[in-house]
Formats: sequence, C-alpha cells, structure tokens
Amino acid sequence: MTPKQLRKAIDRYRITSGKGFRLKDHDPGDSDGVHLDDEHAQSLLAAGVARLSDQQELLYAQHEWALLCVFQAIDAAGKDGTIKHVMSGVNPQGVQVTAFKAPGPEELDHDFLWRITRKLPERGHIGIFNRSHYEEVLVARVHPDILARQRLPAETVTKKIWKNRLSDIAHFEQYLARQGTVVLKFFLHISKAEQKKRFIERMDTPGKNWKFNAGDIEERRYWDEYMLAYEDAIAATASPEAPWFVVPADKKWFARLVVVEAMVEVLTRLRLTAPSLSAEGRLRLAEARRRLEAEE
Repeated sequence: MTPKQLRKAIDRYRITSGKGFRLKDHDPGDSDGVHLDDEHAQSLLAAGVARLSDQQELLYAQHEWALLCVFQAIDAAGKDGTIKHVMSGVNPQGVQVTAFKAPGPEELDHDFLWRITRKLPERGHIGIFNRSHYEEVLVARVHPDILARQRLPAETVTKKIWKNRLSDIAHFEQYLARQGTVVLKFFLHISKAEQKKRFIERMDTPGKNWKFNAGDIEERRYWDEYMLAYEDAIAATASPEAPWFVVPADKKWFARLVVVEAMVEVLTRLRLTAPSLSAEGRLRLAEARRRLEAEE
C-alpha cells in the first residue's frame, strides 16, 4: 500500500457534509481491501510518521497555522494507542496533548466550551484532543444526570438543547478555521464484537489489566444510544473546514495509517515553508559566520 493509495482510501472516510450521513453505511472492519502483516504495516506507519514530522517542523518554523486533531471513540476503540503511534516521531516541543476527563467544579461554573478554548493549540503547534467538546453532546446526552450537574438555567434545557449545542460547536469550529486553526476530527469506528474481544484481552492479559474499567461493561448497555448520538454529531458538524473522518478501527494498523495520512495530507495542502531571511538578516548571518571563522 502506497501513500497515494492511502490518500484515495481516506477520501471515502472523510465526511464534509452531513447530508445523507448514516453510520451504518461505514464498516468498522474495512481496510480498503488491503491485508498487511505486522512488519509491512509498521514500515508504512514509520514512513507516514516521518513525513508528518517533516511537516510539523515546517508548521512550527512558519508559525502561522495551527492544527487541532480531535479524537472521539467508544471505549477500547484505540484512541490512546493511535495517538501514541502516530505522534511517536514528532517533536514534542510542537505538540500539545489534552485528555479531557469529567469536568470539575470550576469547569461546571462556565459554558461547555470554556475549558476547550483554554487548551487550543497556539500557532505553529499541533493540538491533540483525546475526547473533547463532543463529550457534551455524546455522554451528556446518553446520561442526562451529567447535564443536570451543569446547573444550567431551566429555560435553556429544552428539547432542542442537543441541536443547539451541535450548532454552537459547528460555528465554533468555523470560527477556528477562520483564525488559522485547521480542524480534523477522527471518530475511531469500532464494532461491538471487536470491543468485546478487546475487553476480554484486557482481562486475560496481566499487563493490560490496568486498562480495564468495570464501568466500560456497563456502558455497553447504551451502545445504540451512543451510536445514534455519534451519527447526529457527525451529521450536524461535518464541514469542509472541519471534516470528520469515520475511521474503520477494528484493525488497529489500518486506523493508524488513515489518521497519519489525513494529517500529512492537510499539512501538505498548507504549502508550509521555513521562514526566509531578510536582506538585513542575511548580512547579520554572514557577519556571525565571519566572526566564528575568525576565532582561533
């Protein structure tokens, strides 16, 4: 599988409009007809990470654009592993990773986007959101008691609250795009059967026991509700400026290849370049070199 083939593949997973979107039309086990052994998959990923590293260096040097990558998924879909492997060769100085947990007292005293805006990447940086503002239209929708803890005025909690929040998110992401922050959103789409398999593996492997949370089993009861919430969220917020990628995640190696290629593609499209020196800067550089060479 070549980068060119991967770019063609990710076009099928990129959602830029919610019109007619149905999650059931996307197969979590898809790999674009490609089957690779571990060695070949790791080799392709290493090549993709190297290209991402080159682009990230230019992003950092040019210091104009920022890239925000949002990762959302059901439990055990591989968010942590994907972030770990895709960002493995990138300079950590230019990357900010934020894992959003349940909001605390201070966060609950503000609007739901408050804590998000505080963690946005600065110019020249890549920001990684491991879960994000979308939790407020996913888990909060599936579990109404979470919404109740936000102490919203009763007049604002209507039947339209989820539609309104999704509209707010779409406008927020449009605003970010207009300010030079490129937004990519990845939904790692795993099947219920594969999730079960991964849960059992965590239980049976001592080195992975720490990953298992009994609450994850309880959440499986709400699978259909979560899938509906994800479908509505993707349909309402997919746009050319902030596309969603519905990434088949049953095969971890393929999910990682899709994510790294999507990141490389968007950064390449920015035509990033290292800053060039002005005439005055070149004179200072020449003088500095002359002084260095004159040292005994």
